[in-house]
Amino acid sequence: MNLNEFSNISDGFKTTEKMPVLFLGHGSPMNAVEENIFVQGFRNISKEIPKPNAIICISAHWLTDGTFVTAMENPKTIHDFYGFPPELFEVQYPAKGSPDLAKETQEILAPNFVEEDHNWGLDHGAWSVLKHLYPNADIPVIQLSIDYRKPPQYHFDLAKKLQKLREKGILIIGSGNIIHNLRMVDFRNIDNIGYGFDWAIEAREKTNNMILDGDFQSLIDYQKQGTALQYAVPTPDHYLPLIYSLGLKEKTEKVSLFNDELIGGSLSMTSLRIG
Repeated sequence: MNLNEFSNISDGFKTTEKMPVLFLGHGSPMNAVEENIFVQGFRNISKEIPKPNAIICISAHWLTDGTFVTAMENPKTIHDFYGFPPELFEVQYPAKGSPDLAKETQEILAPNFVEEDHNWGLDHGAWSVLKHLYPNADIPVIQLSIDYRKPPQYHFDLAKKLQKLREKGILIIGSGNIIHNLRMVDFRNIDNIGYGFDWAIEAREKTNNMILDGDFQSLIDYQKQGTALQYAVPTPDHYLPLIYSLGLKEKTEKVSLFNDELIGGSLSMTSLRIG
């Protein structure tokens, strides 16, 4: 691709307003079909920001060997879970894809190699929240995968390269959960909003303070931050989307939290808006 071709792709996403960045604590897939304070929070945040030209989602549920970007015209709705009611498997989110945006994402992230994907689609980390933000599915969506071989610092630095897309009306969303220890969930209290084990309360306070204070290096080095964080992030899959969102913050931008609650003892729904 020559520079003129690259410019033509980029021109298709021009906007006069820089888009914010979101990290969404997506929680259970059931949030796609239930009515609660968290989905209300998703709907409210979509009303506070400009309508995007397109969306890039980094979901906890697309871990790959290498980095991939969905490049199909019509991504399928992936029901990547089991044991839930039939109504959840009937949900479809028929947003268009954007091969042009996928190509531009590849170019922006170079020399890091990003491969086009034509098989994945939209997993529930993407559609279960987008369904509430943009219920008409009228905004093109692509997903960028998470290379599970790479450390958090790599993902933070990779995200920085996507910065210029925000000026083209592209909304970039990280979707995961900051505190996500499924093995320790107290399902008897799963609907008890605000209920958290002592270590989860400590981890929430620490991570929130680091986010609001701009201490992103400590968040990148989460494994060095004590036992509470080790319990909170037993595996990095749901945590790394946060690192992508933080990597996109510019120095002068404000960060605000919403849906900032613990549930089930060992999960948090904390979400944030940058810009």
